[in-house]
Amino acid sequence: MQGFVYLVGAGPGDYKLITVKALECIRKADTIVYDRLADDRLLSAARADAEMIYVGKASSDHTMRQEDINRLLVDKAKEGKIVVRLKGGDPFVFGRGGEEALALVESGVPFEVVPGVTSAIAVPAYAGIPVTHRGIATSFAVVTGHEDPTKPESTIRWDKLATGADTLVFLMGVENLPQITAKLIEHGRPADTPAAVIRWGTKPEQRVLTTTLGQAAADVAAAGLTPPAIFLVGHVATLRDKLAWFDNKPLFGKKVLVTRAREQASQLTTRLEELGAQVVEAPAIKIVPPESYEPLDRAIAELATYQWLIFTSVNGVDAFFARLDVAGLDSRALAGVKVAAIGVVTAERLQAHGIRADIVPVQFVAEGVASALAGEIAPGMRVLIPRALVARDVLPEKLTEMGAQVQVVPAYRTVTGDTDGAVLAEQLAAGEIDLITFTSSSTVTNLLSLLGSEGVALIGKAKIACIGPITAATCVEQGLTPAIIAKEYTISGLIETILQYYRGEYHD
Repeated sequence: MQGFVYLVGAGPGDYKLITVKALECIRKADTIVYDRLADDRLLSAARADAEMIYVGKASSDHTMRQEDINRLLVDKAKEGKIVVRLKGGDPFVFGRGGEEALALVESGVPFEVVPGVTSAIAVPAYAGIPVTHRGIATSFAVVTGHEDPTKPESTIRWDKLATGADTLVFLMGVENLPQITAKLIEHGRPADTPAAVIRWGTKPEQRVLTTTLGQAAADVAAAGLTPPAIFLVGHVATLRDKLAWFDNKPLFGKKVLVTRAREQASQLTTRLEELGAQVVEAPAIKIVPPESYEPLDRAIAELATYQWLIFTSVNGVDAFFARLDVAGLDSRALAGVKVAAIGVVTAERLQAHGIRADIVPVQFVAEGVASALAGEIAPGMRVLIPRALVARDVLPEKLTEMGAQVQVVPAYRTVTGDTDGAVLAEQLAAGEIDLITFTSSSTVTNLLSLLGSEGVALIGKAKIACIGPITAATCVEQGLTPAIIAKEYTISGLIETILQYYRGEYHD
């Protein structure tokens, strides 16, 4: 069976700049051949059984020769596989995609090109530099800064290029900056022309150096800037002073560790990234089914005998309604049963299932739920709490003191996540993590478990942000000192408190 190859542009670095079509190709691929500029989060969109082959190339370190990559694409396609060649930027803008396409044509392999957002335009844009601007630049040129070293002489027409376009964008040009700047000045570009060097453009690690053509090489050497970076020459570089937006975000430059379960991390991760942070997802917990659904299923069969149903988490809501569906029931089975939710997020998840919570306490902790129910619980009332297998006993104890007959059933379990503790330990030891977020007591204890005996010392190298006082108390019990404790015990509240902290407005 004949296979097929997609030559796919992964964009300039920010993984969200991937195109819809490119993402579709990644999701259906049997084999993905990718380079070092493709973000790992793009690879996570692939099928679990997809074959991953890394062929990353840096300017002086080639994992695989281009000829071998060409042959690899052909061989995999002839095995009948759908192959995605995932390349940084655009395949046909100094991506050698043309060479790969020709190799496919010569071997009779069908292919398709999926263009990507090119760094030549996107990286300056993220630095606040438009490559064209009315009254300043009406043309731009994209030039390789790393010509084939085997060529006997340069094929760049420096005499035409130097003054032939208003804005010049050199890709992969940092290592050859002295030669590039010298050639441009030699052929008529004024040495005082504004310029910029942008490293890791569009990513949270982005670093921008504004300079001039004549001073660029010396400034880059002094700043220690290394590839990957682009070099831009032109008066549009002066617009950065007014148009910089990406690196002006409130959390830009901060590396934040998110320890929530992978299926729950998206809201926190997305918002932190929107605020400019670089997020490292290291799930310390994983949500799994209980060892047996029998207690929950039995409680569902007896729903009509309960007066109150209390949910202490979104996970509890999801697990309960999943088993309700298995039983052939829906929200109508809750008729006559009053419902309480520990917080607004849990209440919103209930509404998604057609249930409006009768009580949502002001304080989003077990004590808050118990206090809100104080005037609602009469002796002898039956109360059902579907929750994690291991959880605080404060709520059932207080309800029991009120005279309620409390039935706690395991709806799910939280177990230690599958994060690579050794890799994470290296990052923490190197001081690469600025902030660690904890959204539950189990994220604290499980992260310590993942890190081993040095866990407390390693976590102590970063600031700690907790979703509320219960999680903060667990940190203290484990020998950790939180720097940030959310005033509102929700993800939104946690993010707002983090912002207050970095604005210097946070007070215990």
